[in-house]
Amino acid sequence: METAVAGDCGEKARIVIIQGPTASGKSELAIRLAEQIDGEIVNADSMQVYRGMDIGTAKPSPAMQQRVPHHLIDIVDPDVNFTAADFQRRASEAIDSIQRRGKHPIVVGGTGLYIRALLYGLMESPAGDEEYRRELKALAARAGNESVHRLLAAVDPATAAVLHPNDLVRIMRALEVFRQTGRPISALRQEHGFSGDQYRTLKLGIRVERQELYRRIEQRVDRMMEDGLEHEVSRLLAAGFHADLKAMRAIGYRQICAYLAGSVPLEEAIALIKQETRHYAKRQDTWFKRDAEISWVDYQKSFASIVNYVIDFLSKGVCYGKSTIQHPGSVSEPVP
Repeated sequence: METAVAGDCGEKARIVIIQGPTASGKSELAIRLAEQIDGEIVNADSMQVYRGMDIGTAKPSPAMQQRVPHHLIDIVDPDVNFTAADFQRRASEAIDSIQRRGKHPIVVGGTGLYIRALLYGLMESPAGDEEYRRELKALAARAGNESVHRLLAAVDPATAAVLHPNDLVRIMRALEVFRQTGRPISALRQEHGFSGDQYRTLKLGIRVERQELYRRIEQRVDRMMEDGLEHEVSRLLAAGFHADLKAMRAIGYRQICAYLAGSVPLEEAIALIKQETRHYAKRQDTWFKRDAEISWVDYQKSFASIVNYVIDFLSKGVCYGKSTIQHPGSVSEPVP
Protein backbone atom coordinates (compact mmCIF):
# COMPACT_ATOMS: atom_id res chain seq x y z
CA MET A 1 0.00 0.00 0.00
CA GLU A 2 1.23 3.48 -0.83
CA THR A 3 0.51 6.51 1.29
CA ALA A 4 1.32 10.13 0.58
CA VAL A 5 0.37 13.58 1.69
CA ALA A 6 -1.25 15.10 -1.33
CA GLY A 7 -1.91 18.73 -1.93
CA ASP A 8 -0.64 21.94 -3.42
CA CYS A 9 3.12 22.27 -2.97
CA GLY A 10 2.82 26.02 -3.37
CA GLU A 11 5.06 28.24 -5.43
CA LYS A 12 8.35 27.06 -3.96
CA ALA A 13 10.79 25.46 -6.35
CA ARG A 14 10.72 21.69 -6.16
CA ILE A 15 13.97 19.79 -6.05
CA VAL A 16 14.87 16.15 -5.64
CA ILE A 17 17.73 15.29 -3.29
CA ILE A 18 19.61 11.99 -3.37
CA GLN A 19 21.70 11.26 -0.29
CA GLY A 20 23.52 8.34 1.24
CA PRO A 21 26.94 7.10 2.30
CA THR A 22 29.91 6.87 -0.02
CA ALA A 23 29.81 3.97 -2.50
CA SER A 24 26.05 3.54 -2.08
CA GLY A 25 25.33 4.32 -5.75
CA LYS A 26 24.09 7.92 -5.60
CA SER A 27 25.62 8.99 -8.91
CA GLU A 28 24.21 6.04 -10.83
CA LEU A 29 20.72 6.54 -9.44
CA ALA A 30 20.86 10.29 -10.12
CA ILE A 31 21.87 9.82 -13.74
CA ARG A 32 19.23 7.17 -14.41
CA LEU A 33 16.58 9.32 -12.75
CA ALA A 34 17.66 12.47 -14.59
CA GLU A 35 17.33 10.65 -17.91
CA GLN A 36 13.75 9.73 -17.01
CA ILE A 37 12.57 13.16 -15.83
CA ASP A 38 14.63 15.55 -18.01
CA GLY A 39 16.76 16.48 -15.03
CA GLU A 40 20.18 17.97 -14.39
CA ILE A 41 22.48 17.12 -11.51
CA VAL A 42 23.85 19.52 -8.90
CA ASN A 43 26.84 18.02 -7.11
CA ALA A 44 26.76 18.15 -3.29
CA ASP A 45 30.04 16.33 -2.64
CA SER A 46 32.59 18.61 -0.98
CA MET A 47 35.54 17.05 -2.82
CA GLN A 48 34.18 16.80 -6.35
CA VAL A 49 34.25 20.59 -6.68
CA TYR A 50 38.06 20.42 -7.03
CA ARG A 51 39.76 20.28 -10.42
CA GLY A 52 42.28 17.51 -10.95
CA MET A 53 40.95 15.42 -8.06
CA ASP A 54 39.03 12.86 -10.06
CA ILE A 55 39.97 9.32 -9.06
CA GLY A 56 40.16 9.76 -5.31
CA THR A 57 36.82 11.59 -5.17
CA ALA A 58 34.99 8.98 -7.30
CA LYS A 59 33.94 11.79 -9.59
CA PRO A 60 31.43 10.84 -12.31
CA SER A 61 33.34 9.87 -15.43
CA PRO A 62 33.31 12.11 -18.53
CA ALA A 63 30.99 9.58 -20.17
CA MET A 64 28.55 9.80 -17.25
CA GLN A 65 28.68 13.60 -17.33
CA GLN A 66 27.92 13.55 -21.04
CA ARG A 67 24.74 11.55 -20.43
CA VAL A 68 23.32 14.23 -18.10
CA PRO A 69 24.48 17.82 -17.43
CA HIS A 70 26.34 18.15 -14.12
CA HIS A 71 26.89 21.32 -12.10
CA LEU A 72 29.44 22.22 -9.39
CA ILE A 73 32.03 19.72 -10.52
CA ASP A 74 35.58 20.94 -11.31
CA ILE A 75 34.86 24.55 -10.34
CA VAL A 76 37.86 25.44 -8.10
CA ASP A 77 41.51 24.46 -7.70
CA PRO A 78 42.59 22.34 -4.71
CA ASP A 79 44.20 25.32 -2.95
CA VAL A 80 40.84 27.15 -2.69
CA ASN A 81 39.04 26.92 0.66
CA PHE A 82 35.60 26.11 -0.71
CA THR A 83 33.06 26.46 2.12
CA ALA A 84 29.47 25.47 2.80
CA ALA A 85 28.53 29.11 2.23
CA ASP A 86 30.21 29.01 -1.19
CA PHE A 87 28.29 25.84 -1.99
CA GLN A 88 25.00 27.35 -0.87
CA ARG A 89 25.45 30.32 -3.19
CA ARG A 90 26.69 28.38 -6.21
CA ALA A 91 24.12 25.59 -5.84
CA SER A 92 21.25 28.08 -5.55
CA GLU A 93 22.44 29.76 -8.76
CA ALA A 94 22.67 26.42 -10.55
CA ILE A 95 19.18 25.37 -9.41
CA ASP A 96 17.71 28.67 -10.60
CA SER A 97 19.41 28.27 -13.99
CA ILE A 98 18.20 24.69 -14.40
CA GLN A 99 14.62 25.61 -13.60
CA ARG A 100 14.62 28.64 -15.89
CA ARG A 101 15.45 26.24 -18.72
CA GLY A 102 12.51 24.04 -17.82
CA LYS A 103 14.61 21.21 -16.40
CA HIS A 104 14.42 19.48 -13.01
CA PRO A 105 17.27 19.88 -10.49
CA ILE A 106 18.53 16.76 -8.73
CA VAL A 107 20.92 17.53 -5.87
CA VAL A 108 23.26 14.60 -5.27
CA GLY A 109 25.95 14.04 -2.68
CA GLY A 110 27.10 12.75 0.65
CA THR A 111 28.14 16.02 2.29
CA GLY A 112 25.26 16.51 4.71
CA LEU A 113 26.37 19.99 5.78
CA TYR A 114 26.24 21.22 2.19
CA ILE A 115 22.71 19.95 1.70
CA ARG A 116 21.58 21.42 5.00
CA ALA A 117 23.14 24.77 4.10
CA LEU A 118 21.34 24.78 0.74
CA LEU A 119 17.94 23.96 2.21
CA TYR A 120 17.96 25.79 5.53
CA GLY A 121 20.68 28.42 5.40
CA LEU A 122 23.72 28.93 7.59
CA MET A 123 23.89 30.42 11.03
CA GLU A 124 26.02 33.46 11.71
CA SER A 125 29.17 32.66 13.68
CA PRO A 126 32.17 34.63 14.94
CA ALA A 127 35.22 35.29 12.81
CA GLY A 128 38.23 33.00 13.14
CA ASP A 129 40.90 33.31 15.81
CA GLU A 130 44.19 32.80 13.99
CA GLU A 131 46.33 32.80 17.14
CA TYR A 132 44.20 30.14 18.81
CA ARG A 133 44.18 28.14 15.59
CA ARG A 134 47.97 28.17 15.52
CA GLU A 135 48.00 26.89 19.09
CA LEU A 136 45.69 24.04 18.15
CA LYS A 137 47.74 23.15 15.08
CA ALA A 138 50.88 23.08 17.23
CA LEU A 139 49.13 20.80 19.73
CA ALA A 140 48.04 18.47 16.93
CA ALA A 141 51.58 18.35 15.53
CA ARG A 142 53.02 17.67 18.98
CA ALA A 143 50.46 15.28 20.48
CA GLY A 144 48.33 14.14 17.53
CA ASN A 145 44.91 15.11 16.18
CA GLU A 146 43.26 13.03 18.90
CA SER A 147 44.46 15.50 21.52
CA VAL A 148 42.58 18.34 19.80
CA HIS A 149 39.55 16.12 19.34
CA ARG A 150 39.55 15.42 23.10
CA LEU A 151 39.49 19.16 23.80
CA LEU A 152 36.36 19.44 21.71
CA ALA A 153 34.77 16.40 23.33
CA ALA A 154 35.21 18.05 26.72
CA VAL A 155 33.26 21.20 25.76
CA ASP A 156 31.02 20.04 22.90
CA PRO A 157 30.52 16.26 22.97
CA ALA A 158 27.68 16.41 20.44
CA THR A 159 29.89 17.95 17.76
CA ALA A 160 32.87 15.77 18.67
CA ALA A 161 30.73 12.67 18.24
CA VAL A 162 30.15 13.37 14.53
CA LEU A 163 33.68 14.54 13.67
CA HIS A 164 36.58 12.19 13.06
CA PRO A 165 39.81 13.15 14.89
CA ASN A 166 41.45 13.77 11.52
CA ASP A 167 38.82 16.36 10.56
CA LEU A 168 41.06 18.96 12.12
CA VAL A 169 39.63 21.95 10.25
CA ARG A 170 36.10 21.47 11.58
CA ILE A 171 37.33 20.49 15.05
CA MET A 172 39.36 23.68 15.32
CA ARG A 173 36.45 25.75 14.05
CA ALA A 174 34.15 24.30 16.72
CA LEU A 175 36.76 25.06 19.39
CA GLU A 176 37.14 28.61 18.05
CA VAL A 177 33.41 29.19 18.33
CA PHE A 178 33.35 27.87 21.90
CA ARG A 179 36.32 30.03 22.88
CA GLN A 180 34.74 33.16 21.40
CA THR A 181 31.15 32.64 22.50
CA GLY A 182 31.44 30.38 25.53
CA ARG A 183 28.85 28.10 23.96
CA PRO A 184 29.09 24.87 21.95
CA ILE A 185 28.57 25.22 18.22
CA SER A 186 26.06 22.35 18.44
CA ALA A 187 23.87 24.47 20.74
CA LEU A 188 24.11 27.48 18.43
CA ARG A 189 23.11 25.32 15.48
CA GLN A 190 20.17 23.92 17.39
CA GLU A 191 18.94 27.43 18.26
CA HIS A 192 19.36 28.56 14.68
CA GLY A 193 17.31 25.55 13.66
CA PHE A 194 18.38 25.98 10.03
CA SER A 195 14.88 27.34 9.66
CA GLY A 196 14.96 28.56 6.09
CA ASP A 197 12.46 27.05 3.70
CA GLN A 198 13.46 28.05 0.20
CA TYR A 199 12.58 24.83 -1.58
CA ARG A 200 9.99 22.10 -1.57
CA THR A 201 12.03 18.91 -1.41
CA LEU A 202 11.75 15.19 -1.95
CA LYS A 203 14.65 13.55 -0.13
CA LEU A 204 15.69 10.06 -1.15
CA GLY A 205 18.33 8.12 0.76
CA ILE A 206 19.95 5.00 -0.66
CA ARG A 207 19.81 2.09 1.74
CA VAL A 208 22.62 -0.48 1.50
CA GLU A 209 23.23 -3.27 4.00
CA ARG A 210 26.42 -2.47 5.90
CA GLN A 211 28.49 -5.49 4.89
CA GLU A 212 27.53 -4.95 1.25
CA LEU A 213 28.50 -1.29 1.55
CA TYR A 214 31.87 -2.24 3.01
CA ARG A 215 32.41 -4.70 0.16
CA ARG A 216 31.71 -1.92 -2.34
CA ILE A 217 34.15 0.36 -0.54
CA GLU A 218 36.89 -2.29 -0.71
CA GLN A 219 36.28 -2.72 -4.44
CA ARG A 220 36.16 1.02 -5.06
CA VAL A 221 39.50 1.65 -3.37
CA ASP A 222 41.12 -1.21 -5.29
CA ARG A 223 39.72 0.24 -8.52
CA MET A 224 41.02 3.71 -7.60
CA MET A 225 44.52 2.31 -7.24
CA GLU A 226 44.22 0.45 -10.55
CA ASP A 227 42.97 3.64 -12.23
CA GLY A 228 46.00 5.61 -11.07
CA LEU A 229 45.31 7.32 -7.74
CA GLU A 230 49.03 7.32 -6.94
CA HIS A 231 49.79 9.11 -10.21
CA GLU A 232 46.95 11.59 -9.61
CA VAL A 233 48.36 12.53 -6.20
CA SER A 234 51.90 12.77 -7.58
CA ARG A 235 50.69 15.09 -10.32
CA LEU A 236 48.88 17.34 -7.83
CA LEU A 237 51.96 17.56 -5.61
CA ALA A 238 54.16 18.32 -8.62
CA ALA A 239 51.74 21.12 -9.59
CA GLY A 240 52.37 22.78 -6.22
CA PHE A 241 49.33 21.63 -4.28
CA HIS A 242 51.08 20.66 -1.06
CA ALA A 243 50.01 17.88 1.26
CA ASP A 244 48.82 20.24 4.03
CA LEU A 245 46.03 21.78 1.96
CA LYS A 246 42.51 21.07 3.18
CA ALA A 247 41.64 19.30 -0.07
CA MET A 248 44.78 17.17 0.02
CA ARG A 249 43.94 16.01 3.55
CA ALA A 250 40.90 14.18 2.24
CA ILE A 251 40.65 10.41 2.51
CA GLY A 252 42.77 8.76 -0.15
CA TYR A 253 44.90 11.79 -0.86
CA ARG A 254 46.23 12.03 2.70
CA GLN A 255 47.29 8.37 2.79
CA ILE A 256 48.92 8.42 -0.65
CA CYS A 257 50.75 11.63 0.27
CA ALA A 258 52.10 9.82 3.32
CA TYR A 259 53.22 6.91 1.14
CA LEU A 260 54.94 9.21 -1.36
CA ALA A 261 56.69 10.96 1.52
CA GLY A 262 58.04 7.61 2.69
CA SER A 263 56.03 7.58 5.92
CA VAL A 264 54.08 4.37 5.27
CA PRO A 265 54.36 1.47 2.80
CA LEU A 266 51.86 1.35 -0.04
CA GLU A 267 50.00 -1.66 1.34
CA GLU A 268 49.44 0.13 4.64
CA ALA A 269 48.30 3.30 2.86
CA ILE A 270 45.70 1.32 0.90
CA ALA A 271 44.48 -0.43 4.05
CA LEU A 272 44.15 2.94 5.79
CA ILE A 273 42.14 4.36 2.88
CA LYS A 274 39.70 1.48 3.15
CA GLN A 275 39.46 1.78 6.92
CA GLU A 276 38.95 5.56 6.88
CA THR A 277 36.35 5.26 4.12
CA ARG A 278 34.39 2.72 6.14
CA HIS A 279 34.47 5.04 9.15
CA TYR A 280 33.38 7.96 6.99
CA ALA A 281 30.47 5.97 5.53
CA LYS A 282 29.33 5.12 9.04
CA ARG A 283 29.39 8.80 10.07
CA GLN A 284 27.46 9.74 6.92
CA ASP A 285 24.86 7.09 7.70
CA THR A 286 24.49 8.44 11.24
CA TRP A 287 24.08 12.00 9.94
CA PHE A 288 21.42 11.14 7.37
CA LYS A 289 19.42 8.88 9.66
CA ARG A 290 18.83 11.88 11.90
CA ASP A 291 16.80 13.46 9.10
CA ALA A 292 13.26 12.11 9.44
CA GLU A 293 12.30 13.59 6.06
CA ILE A 294 14.51 11.18 4.12
CA SER A 295 12.71 8.26 2.49
CA TRP A 296 15.06 5.30 2.21
CA VAL A 297 15.13 3.28 -0.99
CA ASP A 298 16.75 0.18 -2.42
CA TYR A 299 16.85 1.62 -5.89
CA GLN A 300 18.21 -1.44 -7.67
CA LYS A 301 15.07 -3.33 -6.69
CA SER A 302 12.58 -0.50 -7.11
CA PHE A 303 13.75 2.01 -9.71
CA ALA A 304 10.36 2.18 -11.46
CA SER A 305 8.62 2.96 -8.16
CA ILE A 306 11.14 5.69 -7.41
CA VAL A 307 10.54 7.29 -10.80
CA ASN A 308 6.79 7.29 -10.17
CA TYR A 309 7.22 8.94 -6.77
CA VAL A 310 9.45 11.62 -8.23
CA ILE A 311 7.02 12.33 -11.09
CA ASP A 312 4.16 12.62 -8.59
CA PHE A 313 6.21 15.06 -6.57
CA LEU A 314 7.25 17.19 -9.53
CA SER A 315 4.10 17.27 -11.60
CA LYS A 316 1.06 16.13 -9.65
CA GLY A 317 1.19 18.24 -6.52
CA VAL A 318 2.00 15.34 -4.21
CA CYS A 319 4.14 16.54 -1.33
CA TYR A 320 6.26 14.15 0.63
CA GLY A 321 7.36 14.88 4.14
CA LYS A 322 7.98 13.16 7.43
CA SER A 323 6.66 9.58 7.49
CA THR A 324 4.76 9.98 4.25
CA ILE A 325 5.94 7.27 1.87
CA GLN A 326 5.40 3.59 2.33
CA HIS A 327 5.86 0.97 -0.36
CA PRO A 328 7.11 -2.44 0.79
CA GLY A 329 10.10 -3.66 -1.15
CA SER A 330 10.73 -0.34 -2.82
CA VAL A 331 10.42 2.93 -0.94
CA SER A 332 10.23 2.83 2.82
CA GLU A 333 9.17 5.22 5.53
CA PRO A 334 11.94 7.46 6.85
CA VAL A 335 14.07 5.88 9.53
CA PRO A 336 13.20 7.30 13.00
